[in-house]
Amino acid sequence: MPRKRQKSLRLHKHDAKQPTAPAAAARSWFRNAQGALHRDLDAAGLRHALAQREGLLWVDLHAESSEHRALLSSVFGFHPLSIEDTTSREGRVKVEEFPSYTLVVVRGVRFIAETEDLYDIETFNLWTFIGPNYVVTVHGPHAPGVEATVERLGRDPALLERGAGRLMHHILDATVDAYFPIVDQLDEFVDGLEERVFVHFDQEALRDIFSVKRLVLTLRRHLAPMREVFNVLQSRGCAHLSADAQLYFRDVYDHVIRLNEHLDTYRDLLTSTLDSYLTQISNRMGLVTKGLTVVATLSVPFVVVSGMWGMNFARVPLADAPQGFWVMLAVQLGLGGGLLWLLRRNGWL
Repeated sequence: MPRKRQKSLRLHKHDAKQPTAPAAAARSWFRNAQGALHRDLDAAGLRHALAQREGLLWVDLHAESSEHRALLSSVFGFHPLSIEDTTSREGRVKVEEFPSYTLVVVRGVRFIAETEDLYDIETFNLWTFIGPNYVVTVHGPHAPGVEATVERLGRDPALLERGAGRLMHHILDATVDAYFPIVDQLDEFVDGLEERVFVHFDQEALRDIFSVKRLVLTLRRHLAPMREVFNVLQSRGCAHLSADAQLYFRDVYDHVIRLNEHLDTYRDLLTSTLDSYLTQISNRMGLVTKGLTVVATLSVPFVVVSGMWGMNFARVPLADAPQGFWVMLAVQLGLGGGLLWLLRRNGWL
């Protein structure tokens, strides 16, 4: 990318809002029927909250912690296959319904601010379990959507009054929205491509086009399956998702569709720009080859005449003539000029 734009993109990346530290291994919030908010319950407190059947419990777990499996099994009684899913880094996105809960798996993304690679991103799975009066989230060290919801909960504790479906909507909506800053920077990059390729012919553009195209394909690979997940949530919902909460997932589904459309557009634009860039390189190479061919052609009379009069014969025409050199030079220049006229007449120059 041009130095000015490249510097701007680096600033955007490092200034982007990132989690300041990995999330704690286990966090919980419980709002009871009286409206009191309790935080960071132990296993006994979690069981007591679940037994009340009123209020809402949110438990956030670190997928790599040693206690998350025990909590999911002993406290919530999730199916072993669901618990096993939370240990897979590359599990597919999906919606799975069980008798007492529903599991929703989506793919999140964030810029890696610790590296200098402008296009270095990290993707991660977010597992969300929703039951009649609880939501459980499981993820890796960084989950921007979860952290955004935690911050909102700190400002607005009434968020837990709206039910498990609305809480899950906030978490998944924030997770999807984390894609937009990246897509916005892709839009900025694509806007500058025309000037870089067609006006200044930036030789670094080829590397950046390949890097950004790889980023677009990566994002598209993760976002495309999420379209079906949110289509299920907004169209037929699930047993533990209220009709009111189901309506809110239409907006998330629309965001996913819009992101996929943007990425498809950028992919096509990058492909066409890459073709144009390679065509320009080919044209420039053709002009260089054409120039070298003309030079080689015009040098033919000089090489031929000089070679003939340089032979070791006893008698060479004009060898003893006082003006022989100038005569031969005039002949060579005449032949060269004739070739030049012929090339111009035929439109080869």
